[in-house]
Amino acid sequence: MPQPASSEPLRVLFCIGVNQNFFDLPTGRGKEVWNGFTTMLTDLAALPGVEVLGTFDDDCHMVGPSASWPWTSYVLADVVDQPTVAAACNLFRTIQVGEHGLWRYMKIEARMGRSLPEPEVTR
Repeated sequence: MPQPASSEPLRVLFCIGVNQNFFDLPTGRGKEVWNGFTTMLTDLAALPGVEVLGTFDDDCHMVGPSASWPWTSYVLADVVDQPTVAAACNLFRTIQVGEHGLWRYMKIEARMGRSLPEPEVTR
């Protein structure tokens, strides 16, 4: 028997990698990409149906491109539905960095699931 649709949001881990094009930029040009990235974070958090729960950036201990795990940075969010997850990923296509989209310098993948029950902490 099919299960009824849940009203619970999707728990989504957005995994973000920096690719070689970023590292090929002349010294000092990375700031443009950083500005595009911060715009993406702001726009992602402003999407209706998105609640950002936290972020994690490993750029201090990871140097070089990250085409897969371990990723450079992560955004954990509760998202209302899959089309909204797709809209969040699409920001990498629509946000411009100079004459290119953000996707030229970074990539994003979304892992979708459900939240687990909060563990009970005893001390």
